Parts: sequence; structure tokens; C-alpha cells
Amino acid sequence: MTQIVLLSGWGIDARLWQRLAPHWPSHLRISSPDWPGYGQRSPLVDPTDLDALAHAMRDNLPADAIWVGWSLGGMLAAALQTRLPAPQALVMLGAIPRFVDHIHGGISQQEIETFRRAFARDPQRTWQHFLHWQASGEPSPRHARQCLDALLGNRMPADTATLAGGLEQLACLDLHAVLERADCPVIYVHGDNDPLLPATNRCQPIIRLADCGHCPHLSAPARLARILAQIANEPTSGRSLSEVLHAG
Repeated sequence: MTQIVLLSGWGIDARLWQRLAPHWPSHLRISSPDWPGYGQRSPLVDPTDLDALAHAMRDNLPADAIWVGWSLGGMLAAALQTRLPAPQALVMLGAIPRFVDHIHGGISQQEIETFRRAFARDPQRTWQHFLHWQASGEPSPRHARQCLDALLGNRMPADTATLAGGLEQLACLDLHAVLERADCPVIYVHGDNDPLLPATNRCQPIIRLADCGHCPHLSAPARLARILAQIANEPTSGRSLSEVLHAG
């Protein structure tokens, strides 16, 4: 039975994936472990320590699975595939090798540093602003935000040190070299209207989701589940990937 491991991003725990649950084919085994510091998991002493993160997540990230990392979760999964046995494939959902990419129309270093300072002053308010920002690229931003509120409530899903560490990783991680020499297929799945990603990028192969932003798991859960299931069926097959590209 093929396993898909779903990994959440900054400021959102595993509850993010609940809307996909009714849409998975029966032959897939789905897991959605929280990162350390999220949900009921204890935080790391140093939330930015990737070696400690690999140790904490080693039982949650089997090599015979497809790892699907969303946003920061994709970046962390990319970093961990050099520290753990590589998966069958790595799906970078709403994720790129470097979050700060002003040259190609993405987030600037100044923007991320401003956000980090705002979080240090008022974590709760800044987290809420980030949720609003993430939902802004969906066909109905209001509906997407309502979905997030229903899933998460108004309480931050991780401690402030873990969240601050995640912002440092978003500001500093550059995984271009890691992903270029990855020991598994790397597939980028991006919403066409994602407000957090550069307007242009050079990531290949890429599956573009029309009429989606950064949160396709909220606005198009059935379509996203179908595409991820197709990738899981034949993660290394060019023919299958071509079919997936047209299915998006």
C-alpha cells in the first residue's frame, strides 16, 4: 500500500489536511505528522536545528513513501531528505527552494525581516495576518479564511519559539543545491495565483493548479487529492507525470 506523508507549513498544524480526507483513493495510506512544537509534540531545544529535526521526524518520514511538503514544510522536507533515507518522491506544494526571491517577483528580504519584527512584537496578531495573506489568492479568500478558522480556531498551533524559528528558516534557507542533487524525483505543485511565490520561477517539473493560490487544500481539496494520488501511483514515470500535468 502506497503511503503519502503530508507535512504542514509555518503557523498551521496537521489539521490543515482534513478537507482532503474524503477524497483519497482507498489504496493509499495517508499520514500527517505534526512538526516538533506543533500540536501535541514537544518543541526542539533549537527549532532551527535541522539535524535535531531529522532525528525527531525519522519515524514519521519513511523512505517507501511520497513526502508532500506544503510551504515551509516542503523546504524542511527537502532539507531532511539529505539527512534521512530519501523518499520515493518529494512534492513541493506551494514551496520553492528559497522563500526569499525578490529578483523573480517573490518575497524580499526586507519584507520577511519586517514580518519577523512584527511577530516578535505581537505574535498572535502577526500569525492572524499571515493566515489572511495565505488565503488571499484563492477564488474565494473569505471562504478559505473561514475554513482555516474552522480548522484552527484562534489559538496559535505552536509555541512562539518554534514559530520564530520557522520564520528564521523562511528567511535563510536556500535549498537550490540540495534539490538539484536530490536522490528522488522532485515535483513542484503550485497554485497559479499563489501570493507567496514568485510570479515566475524556474522549478521543473511543475504542476500548475488553475484558480488556486497558496491553499489548494482549502479551495480545491478533491482536485489536489486526485493529483497527489496520481503522483503516488507512479512517482518516477514521465508518462504518468505528463498525465498529471494535464489533470491540473
